[in-house]
Amino acid sequence: MAHTAMSGSGTTADDDPPLQTAVWRLRSRACWTDAAALLEHDARTGPAAALQRTALLTERCLYTGQGWTDAEDALRTAEAIARSDDERGSAASERGHLAYASTLLAVRDRADEASVALSRSAALLAPASPARPLLDFRRGLIAQNIADSPQSARAAFRRAHAGAANLGDALLLSSTWRHLAALALREGEAAEARHGFAESLRIREELGFLVGTAPALISLAETEEEPEAARLRAEAGRLFRLLGGVPTWLAPHLGPPAPRPAAEAG
Repeated sequence: MAHTAMSGSGTTADDDPPLQTAVWRLRSRACWTDAAALLEHDARTGPAAALQRTALLTERCLYTGQGWTDAEDALRTAEAIARSDDERGSAASERGHLAYASTLLAVRDRADEASVALSRSAALLAPASPARPLLDFRRGLIAQNIADSPQSARAAFRRAHAGAANLGDALLLSSTWRHLAALALREGEAAEARHGFAESLRIREELGFLVGTAPALISLAETEEEPEAARLRAEAGRLFRLLGGVPTWLAPHLGPPAPRPAAEAG
């Protein structure tokens, strides 16, 4: 299960503002709509909040296959209020990622739009911009899953990996580990793949990123022997059902989700 990965930073460090801590906790439990609602007021005029809100709603699309209109609306707002080149470049990166998600989940083929938007982002972002590692990661996703170019994907993921490590972006690092491991597995490098998947899982568990933990468990299970593989799959199934069947693309690998109380749906 290499194809849909998380992006962006996530932390519950003690010095985080309360709003960001609340957003992170909701996001990590698959309550993207509730998390986005917390940012709605600031996102009307604040480019950073608008970009974050767009990323949350796009993540919802990737994990559930739903909410495309909400994500598009949030993206248009982010594009409209972006002022600096860095903000415009980050908005272009979000457009590329949303177009990638639409293409990957076969909602609508927007591969050309994704490539153009990410190229525009690369042209706008300064070489040392903190948004560069995420852009590199997203370019890697397109190379890996749409262009079927593993060499280009590996180069992009390695750039993103180094950048994420430099920035201390643990969540992005968990994703670069995961996708580099998937490429290693594809080439028969089982030990390298196992190490990368294990690192990705470790980081997501440490962060408390529940919604990203089941995919990490399933990936690691692909590289383990029984009975450890069965244990990992069972734990993934438990989390999948706990979160109401998210991410939806894990369903073929796991059992049906339990009914999710309305009050917890996000």
